[in-house]
Amino acid sequence: MSTTVKEVQIGDVGAQAAAHADGERMSLNVGPSHPTTHGVLRLLMELDGDLITRCEPVLGYLHRGDEKIAENMTYNQFVPYTDRLDYLAPLANNVAYAITVEKLAGLKLPERCEAIRVLVCEMARISSHLLGMGVFGMDAGAWTPFMYTFTEREKLYTLFEELTGARFTTSYTRIGGVARDLPEGWMSKVEKFVDELPKAIDEVEKLLTRNRIFLDRTEGIGTISKEDAIAYGLTGPNLRASGVDLDLRKDKPYSGYEKYEFDVPIGTKGDCYDRYLIRIEEVRQSILIVKQVIASMPGGLWYAEDAKKIFAPPKEKVMTSMEELIQNFMIVTEGPQVPAGETYFEAENPKGALGFYLVSKGGGVPYRLKIRAPSFCNLSILEKLVPGHMLSDITVILGSLDFVMGECDR
Repeated sequence: MSTTVKEVQIGDVGAQAAAHADGERMSLNVGPSHPTTHGVLRLLMELDGDLITRCEPVLGYLHRGDEKIAENMTYNQFVPYTDRLDYLAPLANNVAYAITVEKLAGLKLPERCEAIRVLVCEMARISSHLLGMGVFGMDAGAWTPFMYTFTEREKLYTLFEELTGARFTTSYTRIGGVARDLPEGWMSKVEKFVDELPKAIDEVEKLLTRNRIFLDRTEGIGTISKEDAIAYGLTGPNLRASGVDLDLRKDKPYSGYEKYEFDVPIGTKGDCYDRYLIRIEEVRQSILIVKQVIASMPGGLWYAEDAKKIFAPPKEKVMTSMEELIQNFMIVTEGPQVPAGETYFEAENPKGALGFYLVSKGGGVPYRLKIRAPSFCNLSILEKLVPGHMLSDITVILGSLDFVMGECDR
């Protein structure tokens, strides 16, 4: 065999084949535009036959400079940019960002606002996990589960549209509250959805959980030990699948999560199969939380009424009162007035701990914003995790980690 380097085209990306004297290993690019990478991720791999000996993730193809953009926008203007982080759970991103700003501003929100936020966050978790499980099934060679999960997710998107006016990028949260109250009759539709969802989840389990092919492709594959999961900064389902009992909703409750009863599923092996099981059970637990929120939804306002310089007044007051008109004008033009200082907050998002570190010099625009993206941290373990597996395992490992490149690159 010739030892010259050959260029092999794979999709839109070239793969470089080089015969090395120590074993004729091949350097292979998977991505950045590849259906198995869940987004614009590039994996620079070295193969010994079909065995992966090295894997280097290359990020940044979706970098948009969100953190820098935040320095030139008012706090509310940045809310739509949080939609584009984990774009499978924009409602949860909105809430995490808003709580960070409110923490610095010292705002106390009414109970109804907090309950609404918990409700939409858990619906976002269900939506994200439904897609994650369906796509994971496809990564392992099973098409039918995706049809079940995507059908249910479309029902959720209809509910999101009725609440926020948008299906995908919702921009529902505001600093000091939410954009609008729940529509009349909307909660009964949500309750009907969560009552019917377990049947679809049962169907997915029948197709995957005891499927011999699925088990062979996931059990013992991509195993992450408890120690490695902690050392590499994994959070969310990927961390809990490795046996680490950490869920911010339980350990550092926010938005009134301490009021609701739910279990935190914990894995034992930390392999691809465990990560699948954790997400299945998390959907069931989110259904329980949603039902509790609906049953105990308090009355009152959906925004902090005393936050005069932070939350814009209702439109009917803007049109009838000079004070509210001026207040609205100042908030729109100068932004919510947040005192100087710095703070950090992280929420338990579907992919893991989404954190925002905020520095303010006062006024309506942040001085600095740093985003702690769970998908970015979860991907950090690929370089250690992938070597020793076969090339065909890479799709299953990536699918089990369930990452989104929108928040990886930001």
